[in-house]
Amino acid sequence: MKITFCGAAGTTTGSQHLLEINGQRILLDCGLYQGRREESRLRNSHFLFEPSELEAVVLSHAHIDHSGNLPNLTRQGYRGNIFTTFATRDLCQIMLADSARIQDQDARWLNRQEEKKGRTDHPITPLYTPEDAELCLRQFVTMGYERSMVIAEGVKLTFYDAGHILGSAQVALDLHEHSTGRRKRLLFSGDVGRGHNDLLRDPAVVPDVDYLIMESTYGNREHELETQADDRLSDILQNALRGRGKVIIPSFAVERTQQLIYALHELSEKGELPKVPVYVDSPLAVGATEIFRIHPECFNEEVYRFQFDKKDPFGFEELHLVRKVTDSKKLNELDGPAIIISASGMCEAGRILHHLKNNIEDKRNTVLFVGFCAANTLGARIREGQPVVNILGGSYRVRSSVEILDSFSGHADRSELVDYFEHMGGPREKVWLVHGEPEQSAALCENLRGRHDGEVNVAVWKESVEF
Repeated sequence: MKITFCGAAGTTTGSQHLLEINGQRILLDCGLYQGRREESRLRNSHFLFEPSELEAVVLSHAHIDHSGNLPNLTRQGYRGNIFTTFATRDLCQIMLADSARIQDQDARWLNRQEEKKGRTDHPITPLYTPEDAELCLRQFVTMGYERSMVIAEGVKLTFYDAGHILGSAQVALDLHEHSTGRRKRLLFSGDVGRGHNDLLRDPAVVPDVDYLIMESTYGNREHELETQADDRLSDILQNALRGRGKVIIPSFAVERTQQLIYALHELSEKGELPKVPVYVDSPLAVGATEIFRIHPECFNEEVYRFQFDKKDPFGFEELHLVRKVTDSKKLNELDGPAIIISASGMCEAGRILHHLKNNIEDKRNTVLFVGFCAANTLGARIREGQPVVNILGGSYRVRSSVEILDSFSGHADRSELVDYFEHMGGPREKVWLVHGEPEQSAALCENLRGRHDGEVNVAVWKESVEF
């Protein structure tokens, strides 16, 4: 048995891990790498394996850094099944199409810039089209949590709730190596949720794990406590809106936006949210919210009961859902305080770029980050306090306030990752840490080594390990 780390090793994007057993190849996740433009194009265009030789693909959840290169995999010759949960499939239907649309828009914009410079020899093309995304979806095979299925010779798959986003799963693979007769359980954590989520259930405890591929996004960082988060969100909003400014919130369209809507709904009911318009300016987020409503199997008990009492967890009087481009442009003309939630969360594409461009130089405004931003993204540069940033080809001085509220993160922090590890009893043999910047993974590695007799190592991109 062998694993090759084809992505999200030494970084938090482009999740891809290749398992080899009984002469078969199984890919865990197929995410887009997000970072510097040229490096991203090279990594995303060229797989470290031949797609047509894969036996199966298993998808942990719908976030683009885990699912976003699936249409390209299909385009390059993969014809097998893509196993995932029901909610993940539904989210991918809108998210992969959206990814294709953004790539097309970016390619058109970059080609226009090159034409202005007289360079037309090598036009940029998208990785894949909306048609590729639709064809890819035909290969999806859906399963419920804790229902098992044999997906290849000697490989049985079971999904366990990861509590990260709607439909997110830990991937348990019961492996039977025919040449040696050995039987082992490999667990890929996917992205681990924090637990006590406003909307979702806690991560499930997976028993009898021998080998573990585990995320380490916040391996050396603690989030704020939930009670502090509610107070801080209220304080940030009230301070910003009192000054007649706008609050611009870059937010992932899936899960983070719905969690924000639910939190703002609660603040509104408590009288702690000023009576100002709240705009969700993202067709993807609006579509995702509709999908949330049809998957109560993922909700925690409180939201599950809330919904079945015929109340809408994702709607309140001040909330406005924006789909049309014309309505989005009208937000630039707003005079007075407002809250605008828009994708993408890392500020790499989408309508958020226009809202930042139009508002970041006004000191009355506030940019509020409620999630992780990978290194070298626009969101990371703003979070780090860079005084001038490039947005849509122009340079803008950051005069607005910048606030960070990581307690909304869907990723477990250091203590929560350790709790997750210890609750499963710890794998008996080996652990590989993935999906983390180097300092985060290294810190968690040292932490876990002090708690575990087996091997704990940080995965290395392109490295293959036998087990």
